Amino acid sequence: MTEAAIRVEGVSYAYGDIEAVKDLSFEVAPGEILGFLGPNGAGKSTTIKILTGQLTPQSGTAQVLGVDVTADDPVMQAQIGVCFEEKNLYESMSGKENLRFFASLFGMKDVDTEELLRRVGLADRGKDRVGGYSKGMRQRLMMARTLVNSPKALFLDEPTDGLDPVSSQTIRKLIKEEADRGAAILLTTHDMWEADELSDRVAFINDGELYTIDTPENLKLKHGKRSVKVRVREEDGVREDTVSLDDAGVGERIKDAVTSPGLMTIHTEEASLEAIFIQMTGRGLDE
Repeated sequence: MTEAAIRVEGVSYAYGDIEAVKDLSFEVAPGEILGFLGPNGAGKSTTIKILTGQLTPQSGTAQVLGVDVTADDPVMQAQIGVCFEEKNLYESMSGKENLRFFASLFGMKDVDTEELLRRVGLADRGKDRVGGYSKGMRQRLMMARTLVNSPKALFLDEPTDGLDPVSSQTIRKLIKEEADRGAAILLTTHDMWEADELSDRVAFINDGELYTIDTPENLKLKHGKRSVKVRVREEDGVREDTVSLDDAGVGERIKDAVTSPGLMTIHTEEASLEAIFIQMTGRGLDE
């Protein structure tokens, strides 16, 4: 069995009287993307800060790449990548200079800045000062900087929040590529579609508590309807029917729909991750 790259066991943390995370336990395997799905204030960022050594768990234990996160181990720290929503780039420096400077913190002298910039769609802007970059360009540079050391574990905190579609698509593509390379990825997001698109498994967190961890497919099968929705154009308008897959004669009904000359669309009915989250927690992702 593959050893977990990220392991959390019974971790809790409170800011005064406010319990930010409560007895969290989960694992992330090499090459796996775990989507941490929850609204703002759910405990997602606190969890990442614990795993990256910025906060010390008040109870429980957490390991990254087999090392306790409280150990302040430089070898382990040199093998992780972190991308926060807040930008901490040097605006007076160029994109290339930012990457070279960050690489120097790892003792790296031969970083391929051209390739990193190409991967994030900034190959033609690498010599420009970051102060002239748009929000999306800065976030893409942040992702490039995160990958400077080819990390074995990636912690991505809302990496596409508020970005334009092109920048979001670029970052999502990078995330998939890094997982294919073998990196373990913890992705926090309140974007249900993004979590569904990227994650091998998703974890629902709300008010610091973990409600469930499973694959998106399993969750939708467990909480969704076994049915298809059919829309057919008729002389007096459009008819929409929902056909239960558990009903008698369902095969003939679907065959009739598919062969109908007025068929417009036919698709399965399944619960969205957001609907399942609300069902479990009683709270929406944007609240």
